[in-house]
Amino acid sequence: MAISRSKKQEKVQLLAKELETSTTAIIGTFAKLTVAQDFELRKVVREAGGKYRVVKNKLAAISSQGTQVESALKGLKGVSAVAFTSGDPVALAKGFAKWVGENAEFQFKLGIVDGKVLTVEEVKALATMPGKEEIFSKLLFLINAPAQRLATVINATGRDLAVVLGQGVEKEKFAGAA
Repeated sequence: MAISRSKKQEKVQLLAKELETSTTAIIGTFAKLTVAQDFELRKVVREAGGKYRVVKNKLAAISSQGTQVESALKGLKGVSAVAFTSGDPVALAKGFAKWVGENAEFQFKLGIVDGKVLTVEEVKALATMPGKEEIFSKLLFLINAPAQRLATVINATGRDLAVVLGQGVEKEKFAGAA
C-alpha cells in the first residue's frame, strides 16, 4: 500500500523533530521479527532512555538532514530500524546489545555517537563499557579516597594515644607511689 505525499511529509517532519536533539543512533536490520519481539525491543529501548523507529530509508535520509546522525542515515539499504537517544549512549547500546544477543532476527548495521560513525564491532564495544552513573561513582570514589585516608591517619594518633592510656590504666601503671 502506497503512502500519500502528505503522509510522507508528516512522517519526515516528525522524525526530523525527534532526530534534532539526538546525539546517538544505532541502526539495524531485522528479518521475521514478530510483533511480540518488536514490542519487547521497543520496551528495552524506552527503558534505556531512547526511541525506536522502523524507517523507510529515503525518508530517514531526508529527515536526518542537519542533525548529528545525518551521516549514519544516508545510503541505507534493506529494512532499517533506528534506535536513538540524546542521553547516555552506553545505556542504549547495552540494552540493545543484550536484546540482540537473545534475538538473532535483529542485526546491527552501524551506529553513530556525537557525529562519529561506528562499525558493528564498535557498537558492541560501546555496549561493554560502564554506564555514565558507574563512571561518575568511580570518579567520586577516586576523588574522595585521599581525603578519607587523610582523615583516618589524623584520627589514628588520638585513637592510639587513647588505647595506650587505657592499657596503662588496666595494668595500674599510673598508680601513685604510696
